[in-house]
Amino acid sequence: MEGALATAEVLDLLKGQGLITEMTARDARVREAAQRARLRKARDQAPGRFADAIGAIELLASLELPRADGAGPLDDEVITAAVAEAAGLPWRRLDPLELDIQTVTAALSKPYAQRHDCLVLGEVEGELEVAVIEPRAHELLEAIRRLTGRPVRPVLATRTDIQRIIREFYGFRRSILAAEREYGGDRGAADLERLFHIQSDAELEATDRHIVAASDYLLRHGADQGASDIHVEPKRDGARVRYRIDGVLHTVHRLPRAVVPPLTSRLKMMARMDIAERRKPQDGRIKLVQGDREIEMRVSTMPTVFGEKVVMRIFDPDVLLADLDRLGFTPTQRQVWDGLIHRPYGIILLTGPTGSGKTTTLYSSLDALADDDVNVVTIEDPIEMVTDRFNQVAVNPKVGVTFASALRTVLRQDPDIIMVGEIRDLETARYAVQAALTGHLVFSTLHTNDAVGAFHRLIDLGVEPFLVASTVIGVAAQRLVRRVCPSCATDALLPADEARAMGLPVHDADGVAVREGAGCVECRKTGYKGRVGVFELLAVDRGVRAAVHDGADGDRLLQAARAAGMMRLREAALTQMLSGTTSVAEVARVTTLIDEGG
Repeated sequence: MEGALATAEVLDLLKGQGLITEMTARDARVREAAQRARLRKARDQAPGRFADAIGAIELLASLELPRADGAGPLDDEVITAAVAEAAGLPWRRLDPLELDIQTVTAALSKPYAQRHDCLVLGEVEGELEVAVIEPRAHELLEAIRRLTGRPVRPVLATRTDIQRIIREFYGFRRSILAAEREYGGDRGAADLERLFHIQSDAELEATDRHIVAASDYLLRHGADQGASDIHVEPKRDGARVRYRIDGVLHTVHRLPRAVVPPLTSRLKMMARMDIAERRKPQDGRIKLVQGDREIEMRVSTMPTVFGEKVVMRIFDPDVLLADLDRLGFTPTQRQVWDGLIHRPYGIILLTGPTGSGKTTTLYSSLDALADDDVNVVTIEDPIEMVTDRFNQVAVNPKVGVTFASALRTVLRQDPDIIMVGEIRDLETARYAVQAALTGHLVFSTLHTNDAVGAFHRLIDLGVEPFLVASTVIGVAAQRLVRRVCPSCATDALLPADEARAMGLPVHDADGVAVREGAGCVECRKTGYKGRVGVFELLAVDRGVRAAVHDGADGDRLLQAARAAGMMRLREAALTQMLSGTTSVAEVARVTTLIDEGG
């Protein structure tokens, strides 16, 4: 590339910006030739690489030079940002969810973009924003201007980001266009292949099964972006694809109308559904293997006015089987929870609405308990994630397998720990109580708003208060709040009057220090990245047991729970806020101003 940066030039500007020391720069100059030879050899052996030159940024990033401030090795993003600053150009981290696939792929051909490490990102004030890897790529930018007939505006991005977007977008676009041509007529979707291994880039490039490739791109991209759900929603003129990330939906793709039925059929076939049945809702599951990573997907279809809507919920083992320390318990709650789950018998209940993280807490707790000398059995509807850590039973009312009947059978299977997905009726509740009374530890869920409501729910189902009091040993109500993005977190001040209204102690007249996310490319301008649980955790003591036994009303039961040391949901959320984990807005969104009682 014309005017390519020299390694010495980049080292000088890194040194000038205080990112590296003179000693580090000298060491990099000594190692440059040998490292360049290693990179060239690796590139020659890698399929699909077009660019021959080893750029200075790529070379220095591969050396993992130590930063002068001790913050870790320099990567390509830090070096590219430093180069961009020195050149007076903007630097962009490329987020596929913010780019329009049609705009990116229509301007330049894939071979051209791949060979020259460039990408058209979109239109800004009448100019095409073009990502390049060198600040002095004047000839390349002029060539793109001539090719597109549009003025261009350069931004710097890493070669890694540019090549990743090229692979994902051009591959998906190629598959969709080819599938549209293939299914644009009246052809059916009878010849689709059942495939459960997500294909590699090379395999996806080579395949002529375009719907197979498109579905694999879609599923892999959703998993890579950390989506919890993928929605394929048919509309009048096509379909919209949305990902739910950290609880918020993002529109990612729009599909042409002709592609939607065969893509839906492909996904239904993978989930072992009846592809001929389009008038009734169906449920299924897909197990994906991507490299050495296994991902479970629960698939649901529902007929709508424009066709079948498909929603795929993604269950990542790294999330569902998380370490208990990562769930969001306060140190005191963590100690209490650890004591509860290691009790030999009793019932432990989790409450909260759908999507509040109950499954993650249950699976993570069972994973911590599962061992060679313990028989852990789960009864689920449906099984969220298949794992050989537990013995899992799926509820199937069509053949007479209900929570109650399965629990009755499990009690004859010599269990130590039993997880019942949900207590919905009196029969299931009575078998759970019987299991606890006969020396088993039982986990289950209920749909109540708070912890003390679980006792009233069991009693309303018909379980005698004295049995509830003698078997339930702990209840946790749970919600999820979004984490403030660590990359753009800034200090903020909650005014004193607002802090007092939220029940916070105010020691400074100016207010209470909190953290907020300003919004950046890491968090897709939301200010949040990831989620964490907040818990209302009650360990049943003598006072709570007596109140339940006597059929106490909600206020008295709440007072007994508070006396036992229970922290309310709002207090737990405020604790996360004061630690800088979440924001004031998230606390207000997830919890409500309620009478704390006691």
